[in-house]
Amino acid sequence: MYCGDSKALLSGSLGDKLRGKVQLIFTSPPFSLNHKKKYGNLQGAAYLEWLAECAPLFRHLLKPDGSIVIEIGNAWEPGRPVMSPLALQALLAFMERGKLNLCQQFICYNPSRLPSPTEWVNVRRIRVKDSYTHVWWMSPSEMPDADNRRVLKEYSKSMLQLLSRQKYNAGRRPSGYNIGRQSFLRSHGGAIPSNVITLANTHSGTEYQRYCRAKGLTAHPARMPIGLPEFFIKFLTTQRELVLDPFAGSNTTGAVAESLKRRWVSIEAQSEYIEGSKGRFPTMT
Repeated sequence: MYCGDSKALLSGSLGDKLRGKVQLIFTSPPFSLNHKKKYGNLQGAAYLEWLAECAPLFRHLLKPDGSIVIEIGNAWEPGRPVMSPLALQALLAFMERGKLNLCQQFICYNPSRLPSPTEWVNVRRIRVKDSYTHVWWMSPSEMPDADNRRVLKEYSKSMLQLLSRQKYNAGRRPSGYNIGRQSFLRSHGGAIPSNVITLANTHSGTEYQRYCRAKGLTAHPARMPIGLPEFFIKFLTTQRELVLDPFAGSNTTGAVAESLKRRWVSIEAQSEYIEGSKGRFPTMT
């Protein structure tokens, strides 16, 4: 794990070392929030330009069939009950600057997320809580390496019953689909997941947090749920391939990559968060 500014490091010898070798860049960069956070976050046009400048740098690190997956939260206009288009503008600028294809949009829904923005949701009650983030999958290739069989979900009870009785109501549906008589009679080992990923992220007693408390370290305040990098690392890479997180925070991505037998490189600007991230790797503590 490297400590420093990711753009500076990846523009230098580290970038030369990684050029053309990374299968997946998975990251959740600092969001453009109306209040400054300790982990660092830009706002407005500065945020848009900062993120866009990363795109060509990241692209040069990828293998020809590699992918970039970025989580971007929603933004609100300061002091107004109006959402900002900044997240979408930043995405478009990133894609244009990096000459990237948008492979698919995902939503990461957190049903346990606290109500926000507080003024409009809790106090004035004129908005509902903002409970999801956008996750954008991009690639320089129209056909990056991906296989949804790596991330199949358990079949529902009704699907298991259908497979058991080998019979269902075939024919044309009101939507126009014509369901064949044999279309759903074969088990494929699980159901194809959707592009809505539901993760509660309510765990508070993790090894990472216990480690930080024991060492007197500040835990990163914006930790991503383990299930998010896990899904994309499984979906878009195979064992021994290289995963990079240039804005690692508490290094959830690196820990998940390690557990899935992927090689990984992570970069974080603040040394305290790097020290705390050792709690995710028992052999380092």
